[in-house]
Amino acid sequence: MTQQKPRLPRRALDGVLLLDKPVGLSSNDALMRAKRLYTAKKAGHTGTLDPLASGLLPLCFGEATKFSQDLLDADKTYEATMRLGIRTTTGDAEGEALQTRDVTCDRIAVEAALAKFRGDIVQVPPMYSALKRDGKPLYEYARAGQTLEREGRSVTIHALELLAWALPDVTFRVTCSKGTYVRTLAEDIGEALGCGAHLVALRRTGVGSLTLEHAVTLDALSDAEQGERDAWLQPVDALLSTFPSVQLDAEATRRFLHGQRLRLADLPAIDARQGSRVRVYGDGGRRLLGVAKAADGVLAPERLVVTAEVS
Repeated sequence: MTQQKPRLPRRALDGVLLLDKPVGLSSNDALMRAKRLYTAKKAGHTGTLDPLASGLLPLCFGEATKFSQDLLDADKTYEATMRLGIRTTTGDAEGEALQTRDVTCDRIAVEAALAKFRGDIVQVPPMYSALKRDGKPLYEYARAGQTLEREGRSVTIHALELLAWALPDVTFRVTCSKGTYVRTLAEDIGEALGCGAHLVALRRTGVGSLTLEHAVTLDALSDAEQGERDAWLQPVDALLSTFPSVQLDAEATRRFLHGQRLRLADLPAIDARQGSRVRVYGDGGRRLLGVAKAADGVLAPERLVVTAEVS
């Protein structure tokens, strides 16, 4: 009888891993593989990438999971390739062709179409999405052959530029707000051109201020020793780099970690607007204590880092 290998003890690990997710793997599967490699007790991701998509998937371990919502709300940057002339059931290459039309547009027409989608726009969410109606995701209705009415939602396209032109394929880069469907964007651009389109490739290159520059693949993680894997982890505050920061002295640190509000007038000046969220540090800026809101003359604790000792 073959003996099973003993399970390695789970580690209380805190940090952020910038993972370069491969095509064909769900975000949750990628998370579970990374969690096993790190033998981590607690882990979560910061917003799903479809199996068709590759690219940046920040994974949070331990205390970093408290701040994952901040990346869920962050702007995202993608490089996408759409195929003109064909509409599909899902808006991407995984669906069946619904309609085929001739492609007669030129590069100038594509540039003009892209210009129409910059700024604030309204998107109708696709049926093949995880949005829920009566407790059931829309994709379940779609798989059952049902199409439901969906209200348009306002999203912001901060940047949209043409990268490559090789008809019938067009590659573009987009930086967009939370809730934007790049599949829908490709379909809508195709309709504006009069020929239809669907997404054939999608790669996420940025989430908030995080980029692919320091990302690592699952294959590289698998081949590495534990010490090398740990070196790829970013500190917890990598998720909060766009927030203003404030450093507290010992007494203010003690009060903050007990959940007490602090008078802004008693603290070092903070470069923050009314209602801004702020990174809070102790020990001369070496220790992240948590995040707080600066409003109405006070610094109000929101989320605390448990590894910061309370005395």
